[in-house]
Amino acid sequence: MKLTKGGITAPKGFLANGVTAGIKRSGKTDLGVIVSDQPAVTAGVFTKSSIKAAPLLVSMKHIKKGKTRAVLVNSGNANCYTGPSGLKHAQGSTELVAKLLGVSPTDVLVTSTGIIGKPLPYHKIVDAAPALIKGLSTKGGDKFARAIMTTDLIKKEIAVVITVNGKKVTIGGCAKGSGMIEPNMATMLGFITTDAAISLKMLKLALKRATERSFNSITVDGCMSTNDMVTLQASGLAGNEKIEKEDSNFKKFYQALEFVCIDLAKKIVRDGEGATKFLTVLVKGAADEAQARKIAKTIANSPLVKTAAFGSNPNWGRVGAAVGSLGIDKINEHNMKITFSPFDKKEIAITVQLPLGRASATVYTCDFSYEYVRINGEYN
Repeated sequence: MKLTKGGITAPKGFLANGVTAGIKRSGKTDLGVIVSDQPAVTAGVFTKSSIKAAPLLVSMKHIKKGKTRAVLVNSGNANCYTGPSGLKHAQGSTELVAKLLGVSPTDVLVTSTGIIGKPLPYHKIVDAAPALIKGLSTKGGDKFARAIMTTDLIKKEIAVVITVNGKKVTIGGCAKGSGMIEPNMATMLGFITTDAAISLKMLKLALKRATERSFNSITVDGCMSTNDMVTLQASGLAGNEKIEKEDSNFKKFYQALEFVCIDLAKKIVRDGEGATKFLTVLVKGAADEAQARKIAKTIANSPLVKTAAFGSNPNWGRVGAAVGSLGIDKINEHNMKITFSPFDKKEIAITVQLPLGRASATVYTCDFSYEYVRINGEYN
């Protein structure tokens, strides 16, 4: 596996662009689109929140057909808690892009990120859409990655190349998110493209597994969002023998996909609002992976652990208290081992060894700083 340039437009068959529509008061780019030259096999995962933003409701409906041509994203406004007009505007956005591309509205996914509870200035999307589509390019991944940013300080993208059946297969991705991050999902958006030939069944399986070990294994502040979604589109243009079962080719594809997802997930945590430390929480010796992840997540979400990290204070008692709060039988002070790497470093590792089994899980998080409070106290 080799790293390459281009982000989401590195794989064959994908174009992208990002423009300024005027949704953000800052005047920065805020409208982006990914377009596939042909129908792309598509899988997606969405927030588990019972309150879902209007665009997610539309996208969850459209993605059921298993193929897409485009994904439209706006930043600066979440289009959530916006009632019937919000749903109308989300659906209208898919119709707008579909008309410009000459495809069906159900071929288009849509999502938004930004402030909740404010009407979407839909007319700005209508005005900017023609230029957005006209500017599509195989080098437009960078513009798209910047257009989806909100409180992010850095754009987050990656692309890798692997070989499947002697054919070069590329996977590209980008994401946004830095606060309101909690597993299942995070307050984040993720977009992944590939030119691999792969069945919808295998694509769904790969994305679900990779998400569990990446985007569902990060947390900044324990707060779940209403707008989170990750999509994976496959153009099939790499020319490899189609991946249709869990064989060695699937394994190779999956390992590369997981690498891409974990890289993006880590970049989100490193860009956490006000973050000064990057924490890796590893739980070993659990009964199963789900239990290990639950324990690791509880530690990572503990404000006491996160503030201790900020203060370079290796207070292991806070980690023990976090684990104990779950009330799991057979875990006590006599059979749980807690180890730290130096807390005065920028990267900290917390490892918890349990006596329950052989399963393990890793969760990535960051510290809580004064800056986190300031950013979120002023955000509206």
